[in-house]
Amino acid sequence: MDKTFLLAGAIAGFIAVGFGAFGAHGLRERLTPEMLAVFETGVRYHMYHALALLLTAALAPRVPGKAIVAAGWLFVAGIVLFSGSLYVLAVTGVRMLGAVTPFGGVAFLAGWAALAVAAL
Repeated sequence: MDKTFLLAGAIAGFIAVGFGAFGAHGLRERLTPEMLAVFETGVRYHMYHALALLLTAALAPRVPGKAIVAAGWLFVAGIVLFSGSLYVLAVTGVRMLGAVTPFGGVAFLAGWAALAVAAL
């Protein structure tokens, strides 16, 4: 699993940097300040959790059990649901997608909780 989460973290980090640059340079003139802030929040949490995936990859060989694996997959789910919904919301303006965002936030929280359980 360590290589899986290393790859997922590297790809997630790459995408976060690309989306951050796109937001700063390609969307600044196209989005309202409010929607640009929404997009930037998605990028920020995306990068935080790309780094969390790299941490999970580094710890996986040293920490036995299912909790570390669960943490990694929950971080992936959180990126897709939380950041992904914010990206789509900001670019399309479809507010119904905001209903998905809390599920991603819960996945992030559960991922951090699973990491804590793995540490125990």
